[in-house]
Amino acid sequence: MTTAPGRGVRLGIDVGTSVVKAVLFDSGGGALAVAGRPLELTHGGAGAVEQDLEQVLSRLGEVVHGVVEEAGVAPELVALTGQGDGCWLTDAEHRMVRPAMSWLDGRAAGLLGEWTDAGIAERIYRVNGSALFPGAPAPLLGWLDRNEPEVLDRAVTAGYCKDAVFGRLTGVRATDPSDSSMPFGDGTGTGYSDEVLALTGLTHRRELLAPIVSPTPLEALTGAGADLLGLPAGLPVSSGPFDFPACGFGGGLAGVGDALLIVGTTLGCLVHSDELRTSGEPAGFNVSTGVPGRWLRAMPAMVGTASLDWLLRTLGVGVEAVGEALSTSPPGARGVQVLPYLATAGERAPFVDPNASGQVTGVRMTTDRHDLVRAMCEGLAYAARHCFEVAGRSGRLVVCGGGTRSRAWMQVFADILGVPLELARTPEVGARGAVLVAARAQGADLDAAAWTAPDDIIEPIDDHRHRYDDGYRDYLAHLGAARPLWTGPAAEDPPNDPATGAAQ
Repeated sequence: MTTAPGRGVRLGIDVGTSVVKAVLFDSGGGALAVAGRPLELTHGGAGAVEQDLEQVLSRLGEVVHGVVEEAGVAPELVALTGQGDGCWLTDAEHRMVRPAMSWLDGRAAGLLGEWTDAGIAERIYRVNGSALFPGAPAPLLGWLDRNEPEVLDRAVTAGYCKDAVFGRLTGVRATDPSDSSMPFGDGTGTGYSDEVLALTGLTHRRELLAPIVSPTPLEALTGAGADLLGLPAGLPVSSGPFDFPACGFGGGLAGVGDALLIVGTTLGCLVHSDELRTSGEPAGFNVSTGVPGRWLRAMPAMVGTASLDWLLRTLGVGVEAVGEALSTSPPGARGVQVLPYLATAGERAPFVDPNASGQVTGVRMTTDRHDLVRAMCEGLAYAARHCFEVAGRSGRLVVCGGGTRSRAWMQVFADILGVPLELARTPEVGARGAVLVAARAQGADLDAAAWTAPDDIIEPIDDHRHRYDDGYRDYLAHLGAARPLWTGPAAEDPPNDPATGAAQ
């Protein structure tokens, strides 16, 4: 028997890279039930990282069944968000033409190098403010056009994760302004660029780009979609924004200059802006919010908790060592400093360098593991400060992500960034943001301030700020000295970590 919808109950779904999560929200933004299921990545040769849409849909169905059963009530709205970038090829029935290419996929690195050398990547940035990296849709689509043109010939849509799921649930081919604004965007936030398509040699593939619906696609759940989710057919389903901007909405970014820090596998640094910024060194991207004249300047650094996890594994300690280290090693880590650029794909914000690599300095015979762990925690906070300086943060700072579970580490971020950290309302900030955007599209009058009120605020410690100001200057000096020394990967790289794509 189908569970009846509850008044004001809304379902937020976040299809991440490694986990799909669902949360049922009540009318005030409280969580009635939350569930998650892991997703698998397939790693192959030449940097291939792929994902199976059928597995995503199957596990999505499991988490939705789980939260509805737990809460004993069904939603009156389903709002989707999910991982950005990558290339999800589907046919007219919204089924996979080939496995999805993840944003972690590195096969297009050579093609992107050609575009960079020819000045194409920079010209694209000047059009829409999107810096390219190997896992971005443009180089992936270009790689497919070179290597698997027959696959593209069979495809109807080259889209994004959330939109592939949306197509299967509603039968409608569409995307939202956030995903479409990069890297094929025309700078308006609601259109594709003929110039970018021509620069990338993909004009003949234009029809693969899905129609853009602002502020978000909103369609009815089909019978097949209803069977998958165990929900009534006809229920409204939205698609977008993708996870970064969804977290911005879920974190309550409202004023120009307000910022969001996502401490996850990667560091997501976003600043709310009233203009498209295409000047300076090409890095990061500008995301359309779907609201005219409002953008999110995003610096999605490849470093994050994956870098800290690597260090913990290398030292043979668990995550509990973080709190121990931060209480044992003093601010400054007794002179140890880390450049945390460990991702095998290099770095993409606040600069782009596929050869970026990590560095540890200041190590002596007196250095212990506590100092190394603290130095990594501080290095990641310095990387965030660098991103926010480039992105132009000037207002309040909201933080979310798995790293927020360590209050001691959040104190390090507050001290290094020099501003209070507002811990975003939990759970599932991205899913919360997707619901808020979908409700607005429906014309529902939700109290966004109440839905996004912070759970807590962490104030910076004044005695630490001057030390960290000096440490940040040293960090930038180390970074400047290291960049000319970075070279390509070694002949025999270690395998990728299945969960993060970082070197094991």
